[in-house]
Amino acid sequence: MPAKYSKELKSRAVELVLHAQSDPETAHGANQRIAEELGLNSETLRGWVAAYKRSKAANTPVKPVDLEAENRRLRAELADHDLVIAA
Repeated sequence: MPAKYSKELKSRAVELVLHAQSDPETAHGANQRIAEELGLNSETLRGWVAAYKRSKAANTPVKPVDLEAENRRLRAELADHDLVIAA
């Protein structure tokens, strides 16, 4: 059975949703809105976006983070920044 939707359509639809979700002003309802604009079922589009995010997460190496060291670094950076502003 042939695919109902082309890879290009899926890719572009996911790209539109991700772009809309990255902006707080357009994030709310992005999936539903874009699905309606493209004539897609919103659950189908939601599935494509979720699959894309899972594939990206699986391909993104996770670096261990020493949270205490990172917190110390950020506190020192903030303290330096506060000194520059106060001066």
